[in-house]
Amino acid sequence: MQFFKSTNIDFIKNRYKFFTISGLLLLMTVCVLIYRGGPNYGIDFTGGVLMRISFQDKVELQDVRTAVEESGINSFELQSSDNLIMIRAKKNLESQEEFEKSVQNSMQLKFPDNPMKIEGIEYVGPTVGEYLSKQAVYAFLFAFLGMIVYVAFRFKSSLWGIVSVIGIAHDVIIAFGFVVLVGKEINITIIAALLTVAGYSINDTIVLFDRIKENLRLVAKQDFATVINKSINGVLLRTVVTAITVFIVACSLFFFGGEVIHTFAYIMVIGTVLGVFSTIFICTPLVYEWETRRNRRLKTAIKQGVVRTR
Repeated sequence: MQFFKSTNIDFIKNRYKFFTISGLLLLMTVCVLIYRGGPNYGIDFTGGVLMRISFQDKVELQDVRTAVEESGINSFELQSSDNLIMIRAKKNLESQEEFEKSVQNSMQLKFPDNPMKIEGIEYVGPTVGEYLSKQAVYAFLFAFLGMIVYVAFRFKSSLWGIVSVIGIAHDVIIAFGFVVLVGKEINITIIAALLTVAGYSINDTIVLFDRIKENLRLVAKQDFATVINKSINGVLLRTVVTAITVFIVACSLFFFGGEVIHTFAYIMVIGTVLGVFSTIFICTPLVYEWETRRNRRLKTAIKQGVVRTR
């Protein structure tokens, strides 16, 4: 399906407007973090209580979730296997005994005709959370480093790799800000979603950079801004169709995927838009700014006799 046959939009001309929009989004992220007092880390990073319970008859996981919420426990995760259900919750109650009593009472009220048995309960310390935090940081650092090396090798210039990672960091930071904005807990699922956004963003950027490099060889006599605009317009249809496809899937998961996948889908909805925005309006204009200023400095140096041409 083709929405438009050809476009001739001057993206480079309006680059400072989009830089401003990007700056405002980053500022919003900083303000949200300050207002919220930092991220709301989930059980994966803070530790908590793990309770294993079983029922005589099979129960629906959503009913168990409702019962736990009614007990006053807001931060928790559920997993089920046959009649065994595991409840992981932040240790925000005064004692482990209080947590046990609160869950037991809520289950008895919710399932009066279905006897419940506590199979085990234990405390998960924050040491695991510290380990996961370090692993998450390492995951992002190695992902960014790998992308810089690949793009630099692919396009024979470290500039393109650095700009690509700037675009990825831009998307991840702003997506993270939207997570904090709505009060979502930061857990392993969110880290996985942010890494997925990074992968989607770099894929779109590489496609556009590849078109720019190709056009630089084909129309070498045209100025750099014209080549960039021509390249963006050339892949715009592909970018829009791909983004809409991913966006529709992410929205479907967000509205119909259930509680477990809800946060992941929320990040993908935002990340899909940010990926297109950063590729077209951040990465390529940054490459243009760098190359243009470098050429100006080179011409100035030649005029001043600092650099001699052969």
